Amino acid sequence: MSSDLYAVADFCLIPIGTGEPSVAEYIAECHRILEKSGVTFKMSSDIINLEGPWSQVSQAIHDCHAAVHAKGAPRVATDIRIGTRVDRHIIPGTGNDGKVKRVEDIIKADPSS
Repeated sequence: MSSDLYAVADFCLIPIGTGEPSVAEYIAECHRILEKSGVTFKMSSDIINLEGPWSQVSQAIHDCHAAVHAKGAPRVATDIRIGTRVDRHIIPGTGNDGKVKRVEDIIKADPSS
């Protein structure tokens, strides 16, 4: 087993004290950081899904915090959920999509439930 676990994570980053009603500029900055990070990611309206080696995932979240502070947010709060598994191999970049596909397959198999 690799010493760096493969992690599937989601996080919600919240800039605090900006005095602005929208946080879109700060989240866009985080997006730019994630594009350079090497982790697989997908953004939704309020959650960012990441996956990759644990060290890269945690570094990417750290780098988002640093970038949002550098953009002027005096405080940043983040909720993070990280999952790992060692009972089967996850093909890098397919962890989140695999979870969603499994649920969609169950719904398609029995749509009346």
